[in-house]
Amino acid sequence: MQKAAVIGIGSNSVRMLVVLIEEDGFTRLTRDREGTRLFAGLDQAGNLSPESMAKTGAAVARMAGSARKIGCDRLNIFATSASRDARNGESFLQLLRDKTGVEPEIISGEEEAVLSFLGATEVAPPGTKACGVIDIGGGSTELVVGEGDRIDMAISCQMGAVRLYRLLRIDRAEDMPAVEKAAEEVLTEKWQTVKNPPEIPKVWIGTGGTFTALAALTKGIRWTDRSFMHGTCITREAIRNIGIKLADMSVEERLKLEGLQPSRADIVVHGICILLGIMQSLGIDRILVSEYGNLDGYIRKHYFG
Repeated sequence: MQKAAVIGIGSNSVRMLVVLIEEDGFTRLTRDREGTRLFAGLDQAGNLSPESMAKTGAAVARMAGSARKIGCDRLNIFATSASRDARNGESFLQLLRDKTGVEPEIISGEEEAVLSFLGATEVAPPGTKACGVIDIGGGSTELVVGEGDRIDMAISCQMGAVRLYRLLRIDRAEDMPAVEKAAEEVLTEKWQTVKNPPEIPKVWIGTGGTFTALAALTKGIRWTDRSFMHGTCITREAIRNIGIKLADMSVEERLKLEGLQPSRADIVVHGICILLGIMQSLGIDRILVSEYGNLDGYIRKHYFG
């Protein structure tokens, strides 16, 4: 048996999963997360600012040090949307090499989608055949359809919660339809590029901060009580009602909600609008929340694939 850690650098946060690798699977030991909002440091020229890279690099270095301190034999680091978009992505990778001694990788949107599917589908009800996974991030949103380890479709759309937050304001509930429509348009355009798209499955699973926030708010629990969010089923109507309530609140008022992670207070409604746009477009009535995602999928693919 060995301990392994994987660090994922997203557009909104840096996350780490530490696991115990066993012969026939793995046991999750601990998780860590820090909101760094890397995507917010992407300027109009497409470069990440030195400040955003430094803040994110410091979080990665802290987590890497923690992983080594608890005896991890292996450590992997991957980056997603903001790093893919950045013209100075190589400079960011070099900073990570210098701070951790690990060779990081920038994964494609399609690879990110596959990892999310492999991680999130553990929550699917017994006997589920084909299902879909939605992963709403800060810079992009991934949609995957498959069954078991078989992937029928994996796409990545340029419509993350932070990305749309920078483009379209939501000051009240009446502003939500414009963001939903923008998400629908991006999805429709991307969907049209898929050759032989699969049949839309009945079971859909959501992974990422937007979904855990919805689960916590639905159940009336703290956002830190993550084990109680796993497997929560939420209808489209309930999601819309939560979105409307949050949209009519100020960020200061949202920060008082125990179910909402503080670093997500300003962008949560944009994430909800992306979800509503997808659900409307694909005819999805309800969605299951998974606590697991692309970090878990990375372990499955690279250690057991």
